[in-house]
Amino acid sequence: MVLSPAKPAATRGTSEAELLDPTPGGAALLPGLAPSDGPETAAERAEVELARPAGAEPPQPPEGGWGWLVMLAAMWCNGSVFGIQNACGVLFVSMLKTFGSAEDNQMIFKTAWVSSLSIGMIFFCCPIVSVFTDIFGCRKTATVGAAIGFVGLMSSSFVSSIEPLYFTYGIIFACGCSFAYQPSLVILGYYFKKRLGLVNGIVTAGSSIFTVLLPFFLRVLIDNVGLFHTLRVLCIFMFVLFLAGFTYRPLATSVKEKDSGTKGGKRFPLFSRKFSPPGKIFNFAVFKVTAYAVWAVGIPLALFGYFVPYVHLMKHVNERFQDENNKEVVLMCIGITSGVGRLLFGRIADYVPGVKKVYLQVVSFFFIGLMSMMIPLCSVFGALIAVCLIMGLFDGCFISIMAPTAFELVGAQDVSQAIGFLLGFMSIPMTVGPPIAGLLRDKLDSYNVAFYLSGIPPLVGGAVLCFIPWIHSKKHREVHKTTGEEKTEKMLENQNTPL
Repeated sequence: MVLSPAKPAATRGTSEAELLDPTPGGAALLPGLAPSDGPETAAERAEVELARPAGAEPPQPPEGGWGWLVMLAAMWCNGSVFGIQNACGVLFVSMLKTFGSAEDNQMIFKTAWVSSLSIGMIFFCCPIVSVFTDIFGCRKTATVGAAIGFVGLMSSSFVSSIEPLYFTYGIIFACGCSFAYQPSLVILGYYFKKRLGLVNGIVTAGSSIFTVLLPFFLRVLIDNVGLFHTLRVLCIFMFVLFLAGFTYRPLATSVKEKDSGTKGGKRFPLFSRKFSPPGKIFNFAVFKVTAYAVWAVGIPLALFGYFVPYVHLMKHVNERFQDENNKEVVLMCIGITSGVGRLLFGRIADYVPGVKKVYLQVVSFFFIGLMSMMIPLCSVFGALIAVCLIMGLFDGCFISIMAPTAFELVGAQDVSQAIGFLLGFMSIPMTVGPPIAGLLRDKLDSYNVAFYLSGIPPLVGGAVLCFIPWIHSKKHREVHKTTGEEKTEKMLENQNTPL
């Protein structure tokens, strides 16, 4: 990314001309980011930026060093948050047995809301989390979020019916996960530029590793100690996530910054300095970038059926393949190839220039939709495994290039809230999709129609995304044409000005 001129937080805005100037190398560091022995704030970053001498170069991502530890912490975050979410099929079956009754013919619909609320709230909170990340920094936001998630998960282990889980698991636990997850996306752009696609692939592969291991781990735990003690064991994951958040420290200062009065990289405490809150809490100006606006519509449109297999696949397998052992292998297959896809396509994205990365998401949505429709057609367990392997591969493709695409569309300066808005929009389809599928199952006594319908939105959303590179290049040409005309007018004025 080509950085736009640094501006104070109180006056910084977003314009099409500023944002439509990416170079195919990934994301650049957020300007004005300076080191600290403690958490950085938006006001401190703006103050340091103003203090930088004229002509000083902004610090560049180190492409390693402490960043590798940050990458591992972000990888644990993705694993613990989405590994638990993706293994919800095992918890779903256990909740049905624990809280279900023969008289309640809508129990599948009611239970599906627990996992749907959880995954939906993770994304719904992201626009708010992005504001907290901008103001308080990644470290504070992530550690507080992990603590909240711990409380929500622990309280979920003491309920006596399904309804309280809507609040403890679906809201409190999920909100905590959201506050821990969103900073893990932003912090990577501070430490990596050339390797951002690869690093994003490695980080997002964390959820694949957990998705492979957790179904079997949860099945053993549930069979031996029950649902409630299993949830308490999962609290350990949240505690480790709390510790991992402390690695999200700001970068070290450049020599020029040290010479300008920030010697030693030390910072005065927030409340001992003049604090100017940002003029805009929510940066809605990112929607002035037409390509981003289309992206923010196309991705949620494609996700109405995305989470349905994760919630209902285990129940479908139990009904269709009753004689099979180790049915959790279907989730394991999705997790394995999803990890491979994240590493593979994350690396491929580093070589795909600019906004053309979005074509990888188009291909991924096509295969995800097609494989969802093929799930009911599988009458042999081996065929279902093959479908899950392909689905996982392209699921990894979609996930791994989310952040690099956002950097290309809006630039590093506004990527935090751009990602936050997108994840917030994603919460709606991911929340309502699984309950609708559960309702169809309750009414039709079969998952066939639910899986057929869940494959349609990815195909439609992928078709919408195809227009983004064309829109982006068109705006890019218009901006450069306007800029060129302005320069020509100024040159003519200068030539006609008498000495």
